[in-house]
Amino acid sequence: MATIEVRRRVLTTDRTWREGGPPLDEPIRRGWAAAILANPFAGRYCEDLIPFMESLEPLAFEMTGEVLEALGARPARIESYGKGSIVGVDGELEHAAIWHNPGGAGIRRALGGGKAGVPGSMKVGGPGCTLDLSLGNMDAANVRSHYDSLSVTLGDAPRPAELVVIVALATGGRPHARLGSLISAEEARRAANR
Repeated sequence: MATIEVRRRVLTTDRTWREGGPPLDEPIRRGWAAAILANPFAGRYCEDLIPFMESLEPLAFEMTGEVLEALGARPARIESYGKGSIVGVDGELEHAAIWHNPGGAGIRRALGGGKAGVPGSMKVGGPGCTLDLSLGNMDAANVRSHYDSLSVTLGDAPRPAELVVIVALATGGRPHARLGSLISAEEARRAANR
């Protein structure tokens, strides 16, 4: 198991009561957690990235638990999820991709499920760059009301030899979604529990 060197962690939440229409009875809660890590592959080519990748799942699990706590939500209350990563400029896009498997696995383990793939976003960037992190319904990828994104910016990260990994959760889709859907969030949840 590879060693993970964390420089800093960030946790952010928001609540939306109103967006262009009447106030919601209950706000939609969204949150994300990020960990800023040393990129052990920065500045060099390494063929075997798997040991480091496998070491990241417990971090995703822990970060997801922190987001749940900050949102004041039980796993059953979560409807959408996502993950993302930003690699500093001394790294390569493949280093950002390291997060996708363990990030998704850790999120699903912390939530006790999730039938749909965990949407992912990644990029190479410098300190202060913004990642538009995709969110989607956790039980069915075709729930249009839950296609959403969060903008993640960390003022001093990633530094050239760093990797930022992010998990995100939401208690609902877009406020007042009304563009129709192939399947509703409730239908997706029922199908997942069969």
